[in-house]
Amino acid sequence: MSQGSVAPKPGEPGVRTGRAAGPGNEPSRFGRLLQGGRLPSGSAPGGPVLRLLMRWVRRPLLPAVRLWRRNIQLRVVASTLLMSLGVVVLLGFVVIGQVRNGLLDAKDKAAQSQAAGGFAVAREKANLLNGPGSGRNGAAADGRTAGSSWRSDLVQQLSSGGQGAFHVVALSADSEDAGRGPRTSGSVAFESIPEDLRNEVDQGTGTYETYMQIKYNNEHEPEPGLVVGTRLNDIEGNPYELYYLFPLAQEEQSLNLVRGTLATAGLFVVVLLGAIAWLVVRQIVTPVRMAAGIAERLSAGRLQERMKVTGEDDIARLGEAFNKMAQNLQLKIQQLEELSRMQRRFVSDVSHELRTPLTTVRMAADVIHEARADFDPVTARSAELLGDQLDRFESLLSDLLEISRFDAGAAALEAEPIDLREVVRRVIGGAEPLAERKGTRIRVVGDEQPVVAEADARRVERVLRNLVVNAVEHGEGRDVVVRMAVAGGAVAVAVRDYGVGLKPGEATRVFNRFWRADPARARTTGGTGLGLSIAVEDARLHGGWLQAWGEPGGGSQFRLTLPRTADEPLRGSPIPLEPEDSRQNRERADSAAPQTNGHRLAAVPTQPMTDRSALPVPPRAPVPPPSAPAGVDPAALPGNGARVVARPAGERRGDAAAQLSSDREDTTRGR
Repeated sequence: MSQGSVAPKPGEPGVRTGRAAGPGNEPSRFGRLLQGGRLPSGSAPGGPVLRLLMRWVRRPLLPAVRLWRRNIQLRVVASTLLMSLGVVVLLGFVVIGQVRNGLLDAKDKAAQSQAAGGFAVAREKANLLNGPGSGRNGAAADGRTAGSSWRSDLVQQLSSGGQGAFHVVALSADSEDAGRGPRTSGSVAFESIPEDLRNEVDQGTGTYETYMQIKYNNEHEPEPGLVVGTRLNDIEGNPYELYYLFPLAQEEQSLNLVRGTLATAGLFVVVLLGAIAWLVVRQIVTPVRMAAGIAERLSAGRLQERMKVTGEDDIARLGEAFNKMAQNLQLKIQQLEELSRMQRRFVSDVSHELRTPLTTVRMAADVIHEARADFDPVTARSAELLGDQLDRFESLLSDLLEISRFDAGAAALEAEPIDLREVVRRVIGGAEPLAERKGTRIRVVGDEQPVVAEADARRVERVLRNLVVNAVEHGEGRDVVVRMAVAGGAVAVAVRDYGVGLKPGEATRVFNRFWRADPARARTTGGTGLGLSIAVEDARLHGGWLQAWGEPGGGSQFRLTLPRTADEPLRGSPIPLEPEDSRQNRERADSAAPQTNGHRLAAVPTQPMTDRSALPVPPRAPVPPPSAPAGVDPAALPGNGARVVARPAGERRGDAAAQLSSDREDTTRGR
């Protein structure tokens, strides 16, 4: 190649713009997909129709997604296949690129050598005919005809040694030289020569090359090729362009063969790696699945289950450790069960055994109590105290026996349709003497319509009696409001007092056995400390909820929620856990009240207040509709759903609203 020649390679900087697409230069399908398949801006799915369509398309994929999330063997094998496929594809691109570059480099060197020899022959032939004694006088009279014939002979002579390995094209450099048309060999169309290459050849003196598509005048399909050209002078000194066209069909076939071989080998390797990964993972996953199944059976109470251990590898040691753990767990559980049985039996036996001496002591105490008028004042007072403490002792024994029945799982529910209004009336009638001594008024709200549910009247009455008596005792002489409501599949009874309330953290412990909010506070009603514990067990036995709310100095509210039918699960409560007259709700009402001339209009309470009431009695509020959120966790456990709200002075209403959201969850989700 002469000085100043440029021989760019495909994919390198400096490739001629006139080069047509050759092997490996056409855009891939993935690239065309990225270029043409991009979503325009603003085309994101929107609207209910598109969301419904996406949900309909996503629904058949849910089983596959669930299988993917639950099957670790599938994930490992799929990940191995994807990673091995990526490695094989990357390796294939590298190998194909190396093979292509090697083939093109070899073809480029051979083409440059062949073209250089042909260009040298053309120069020598033109120089011999132009030299002295060349016999030019014997040429034809018409110079144009002689030049044209000379180019034709030159093209035939240069292409005769190719035999399809290359083609020769001679073009006139001067566009006005119409007498000397293009001369080609092998039916090659002279339009195959790129215009950019012709311009460079016409303006330069070196040899230039590029890749292009070789077109033919016959029915032969176009094929990729390499063209090498330069500018020469004919026998008359007129410039012309001489090009060598080298087809790359053989190199393309070789490259396709390499592609096919790599694709077949890569697919075989990917499948083989997937099979190997499946076998390896199976050896590890099978014992893990076995351990998971045995763990599930252990959690179901089948403590005698053990893993089958074979070998001495890590999996075998894991199985041995699992079996030892299961054995120790079984031993501990058996010990705890035996201890629990002994404790329950002890409580039951002691409670039963104490009844006989207690009956005797009760008879003697009654005789002494009846004759206390004949005693001196100190002895008479002692007789009265003896009777009161015996009453409390009998109540404690009854509660202990009831607790032992719950612990032993022997408590039975005798459910029948009852109207809770009658139960509430009996409870209030029994609590009236205590309320009169405390100066408390008990009001009932929501008793205009029947509140019917399938429940055990005795147990429900015991729960409500405990709640009402506690509200009167801790209400500080203020009113106690009993609210009833029924909606959907639930009925609810809430007992609201305006006494000392509950401190932060006490609502989660109020259902514990023998727990007292103030240990120094005297029990005027002779309580045993087991009332709320028995009440929450009764609520759980019905499939219902017993929840608590309170705030320091703002009173408290206990809410009993029961299903209307015994086999119906609860999904919400018709009464909100936090009352509407709580401090937070009153602050929100004050902030939303209208203002006139910069002064806030205060709401006048519609119910009169008693002399001892520090808080206004709220008006009767409509019963909110029942909420029915899906998947609500029943709050039948002690403290579940309980809420204590601390309201220091100057607290921001934004913080109060944030704490309110969690309390009213069960009543606002379904709205």
